[in-house]
Order: sequence, then structure tokens, then C-alpha cells
Amino acid sequence: MAGNYRSVFDIIGPVMIGPSSSHTAGAVAIGQEGNKLFNGVPKKVTVHYYGSFAQTHRGHGTDYAIAAGILGFDTDDKRVPKAPEIAKQQGIDIRFVEEDGPSPINHPNTAILDMSDDNKYIQLSGCSIGGGAIEIRNIKMYGSNIKPEGPLPIVLYIDKQKRHENGIPVTSFLEKNAPFSVKKVYETASYFIYEYDIKNYIQDSLVKELTQKFKSIICL
Repeated sequence: MAGNYRSVFDIIGPVMIGPSSSHTAGAVAIGQEGNKLFNGVPKKVTVHYYGSFAQTHRGHGTDYAIAAGILGFDTDDKRVPKAPEIAKQQGIDIRFVEEDGPSPINHPNTAILDMSDDNKYIQLSGCSIGGGAIEIRNIKMYGSNIKPEGPLPIVLYIDKQKRHENGIPVTSFLEKNAPFSVKKVYETASYFIYEYDIKNYIQDSLVKELTQKFKSIICL
């Protein structure tokens, strides 16, 4: 279990709007990753809850937390409790569904986000593992199932052509600046998606450099 945390601060939890680090702060984090993955706020989101999330989401503020993350709010943003109202005002349709049965990603605190607009559909399956920390265990995009093997951060690089192993500039950059434990390649009808499971935290300055240096890159 200790391997799921990067530092003691993951266990203590972030500065946040409560009441719960796992059901509120963790839910904000899942929504935030949805925002990053979608590259902005989707027009429609259906949130499927499993396990403890399905049973207690109303009382723990999980709904407004997920909505806040989708809108790009931080865990300590005072707007977090009002996020569903803000989303509605912006014309964003967010719905919550309590699912029966076990979690498809095998965790009691599971939220699966179906996100779409007029042009694309992306699904993110995440779970809150405690202390505000989360894992993303499945991503569906461009017709491919991406299955990360560890905790965040994850870097996704999307290219229209498959490149030789030594000809992927993102790989070389990460080897020098953000070593990764896993690299996978997923082929879709239109794209090649390169997934990198990073070993340690990525500084904000490095994320900025990555997104400026390479097109079609997503840092989760």
C-alpha cells in the first residue's frame, strides 16, 4: 500500500474544502484529471459511482467535488461547494449515477467519468485511495483502452504516426528529466498513444516545459 503514495503529504491530505480527504479532496482530484484529459471542460458528464462512493456521495460532498474538479477548481477553492450550480450556469450537464455491483477497477471509492462534447468522447476511471491521493486505472479515448499500472503522474503523448523507438523525442526528454517506470504504445484508427507512468512527482515548471515543447501531450 505504501507504494501508492509519493510522500507523507499524500497521507496527511491536501488543504481542502471538506468534509473528507478521500470522498471530497480525492473526488476533486479525479475531476481535475478529467479536465486535463479532456483538455478543458466537457459539455456533458455522466459520473458513475461504485462502492462507498455510490453509498455516501451525497453526505460527503463527492458530487460537488467531482463537479469542481471538472471545472478546474483546486481542492481549497471556496467555489467547490457551489460547483454544480456554477456548471449549470455555464450550460454544462453533469449527472450522477449510483451503480450496483463491484467496481470495474476493483476499488471501493470509484468514479467513472463519461465526458463528451460535439466532437469527442473520453472516459476516465479513477479511484480515491486516501489522503486526497488518487489513481487513474483506465482511460478510453480514440477507441483505445489505456491501463496505467501505478499512481500519478502519467504522461500521454498522442501522435499520428508510429515512430522508431529511438525517434520519439518525448521519450528522450522524459528519460533525462522525469524517469518513467512503464512505457506503452496504443494504436488506434487515427493515432498512436504513448503512455508513460512517471516514477516521481513532476514539478509545475517541467509540466509547462513539456506542454510547450511537445504538441498533443497530456500530463495527468
